[in-house]
Formats: sequence, structure tokens, C-alpha cells
Amino acid sequence: MSTVIAAAPRAVASRPVRWRWLSLGLLLAGLAGLPFVLSGYHSFQLTLVMVYAIALLGLNILTGYGGQISLGHGAFYAAGAYTAAILMDRYDVPYALTLPAAGLLCGLAGYLFGLPALRLQGHYLALATFALGVSMPQLLKSRHLEGWTGGVQGIVIVKPDAPFGLPISADQWLYLYTLAVSVVAFVAGWNLLRGRIGLALVAVRDHPIAAAAAGIDVARCKSLAFAISAVYAGVAGALGAIAVQFVAPDSFAAGLSITLLIGIVVGGLASIPGAVFGAIFIQFVPNLADHLSKAAPWAIYGLFLIGFMFLMPSGIHGALRIAWVRSAGYLAARRPGRRA
Repeated sequence: MSTVIAAAPRAVASRPVRWRWLSLGLLLAGLAGLPFVLSGYHSFQLTLVMVYAIALLGLNILTGYGGQISLGHGAFYAAGAYTAAILMDRYDVPYALTLPAAGLLCGLAGYLFGLPALRLQGHYLALATFALGVSMPQLLKSRHLEGWTGGVQGIVIVKPDAPFGLPISADQWLYLYTLAVSVVAFVAGWNLLRGRIGLALVAVRDHPIAAAAAGIDVARCKSLAFAISAVYAGVAGALGAIAVQFVAPDSFAAGLSITLLIGIVVGGLASIPGAVFGAIFIQFVPNLADHLSKAAPWAIYGLFLIGFMFLMPSGIHGALRIAWVRSAGYLAARRPGRRA
């Protein structure tokens, strides 16, 4: 009898987990069906949302969880995009193989950049990373690299068709491929942040002296955060280049790094779902602002940004989480039979 009573709470506790996995499966099934009911242009827009979500997740690992401000993440995004474009255009490498190549190259670059950046903190680190973002377009235009990068003309690449003769368009296939890569990236990020590395990042962010006293290698942890975030940015850049079919230096100006930082702040710092909300914001809000005012779209965009920060200081995901907790508490209080 005691065994049955002890097993009952475990069975009840497993029900929310089952419903959670079922809900996640239904969500993924719905997302996989979207390109078959939407136009090619809207499928392309949603593909870019997933691309930005991967990049924002990497930046959130560095800034939200690691506490290191970066204003030059667009440089790693650009490096990943050019890696994919050069491999596909110059060496006929299959597009699927360009993603790990871009991730490894950007991860190595991020780790090497993180080593000298260990001596910098706060706004000094922000300025150093901003210098990286500003210099990247000029580096891509250099005549010494023009044979690879195409200089100011950039590189045009061909969007891949669906494999195995699948009867779907290139936009539909790229959407599904990007969705699969996004799922892998987010599952890997979720496991990473729930493990020892994630706990070490948070400890270093909150109190580096206490983290060092607890045996955490602070320098290694910070460099690793730069490397991991750069891997995500590189993979996102490669996917973005394949989706847009074109790379040019002016596409990766310093404004891209600022946009990515805006995305994690609006979506929610130290939040995995916040990367998705931030990606939706940076993809659709500028288009909405341009639709509302052709004369001053950036003024409308600024008003949207101020409104989000005023109404949702903890980001979109933080606001949704607070609303969920309050609604659950209200429903529990209204439940019949509850004692005062």
C-alpha cells in the first residue's frame, strides 16, 4: 500500500511534463506546416526570424547569462555569412557543410577575441567589441581579400533546391531546413545553460570573486562564452546568407550589432524563449514602422522601442511570465473551496 501511495505523487508530477512535451510537439508540427499555407515571401520572412533567433540566443548566452556586453556580434554573423558564401561559390561545397565550417571558424575567432577582452569590463568591453563590428565591413572591402570576398560587389549564391526530388519549393525547403537547425541549436543551448557551464556563467556574471573562490576558472569561462556565442552567430550568418542569396560588406554594418543587442533586450535577457520574441521584433517592427510612416520610419521604430522598454522592462518573455503567474494566482484564488 505504501508503495502505491508513494508512486501516486510521481505519476501526478509526470503529467505536466507529458503535456509539456505534447504541446511542444504540436507547436513544432504547426511550425512545420506554415510554409505550405503561406506565400513564399512570408516563408522567407519566417526563415529570417529563425536565423535571427539563433544569433540572439548566442548573444544572450554571452550577455544575458555571461554578463559580457557585446556591440560587435554582427562581425561574427558576417564571418559566418562570408564563410558559407565563399565555400559555396568558390569551392562548390554543399550548403549543409558550410554551417559547421562557419560555426567552427567563428568559434575559434570568438575564443581568440575573448582572450584579450578578459582585461576589459563594462563599457570598455562594449567599446572594444563595437570597434570589431565597425572594422568588419572595411576588412571585407580590402583589396587583399577581394579575390575571396568580392570586394564591394559581394558574392551572389544560389538558393538550394529541395533534395531527393521532394515536390516543394526552394523557399519551403529552406524554411524546414532552418527550422530543423533552430531546434537543434535551441535544444543544445537549453542543455548547455542548465548544466555546469550555464551555472558557471551565471555565477561569474553575478559575483566573479565568489565564483573564483568556489573553484571556477573565470578567465576560461568568459572566453568560452565568447566562443559559444560566436558559434551561434556564425551558424546564423551562414543560414542568413543562404536565405538571402547575397552577401556584401555594407549588409553587415555596425547597425547590425546594435540591432542584435536590441533584440535580446526586447525579447528578454537571460531567457531562451526571449531570443524568439526578440527575433520577431527586429524582423517585423521595422517593416511595420516603414508601413506606418514612409517619411520617418525610424522615428516610429524608436517610439515602438521606447514603448516596449517602458511597458515591458524585463522584456517580452518576462512580461508574459509575470502575466502567467498573476493569472494562475488569480484563478487559484477564485477556485471553490479555497480557504481564506
